[in-house]
Amino acid sequence: MAKIELELPTTVSAEEARLLLAVKLYETERLSLGKAAELAGYSVRAFTEILAHYGVPLYRYDPDELEREVQEWGSE
Repeated sequence: MAKIELELPTTVSAEEARLLLAVKLYETERLSLGKAAELAGYSVRAFTEILAHYGVPLYRYDPDELEREVQEWGSE
């Protein structure tokens, strides 16, 4: 894993920066849920709650796939 060193403004802690980086990397599908939680320093369960707080969906559906599934549920 690569290491980076940053100078952060005094208003941003290192923990907050790691968390926000992990959220963004998960949101952009660059990290899995488990790896993003690990980077942020949280359990997967806690990290999923953090994702919800930031409005990041836990599951991503292709719009066509979602529509097919909804239609299948409606026909049962």
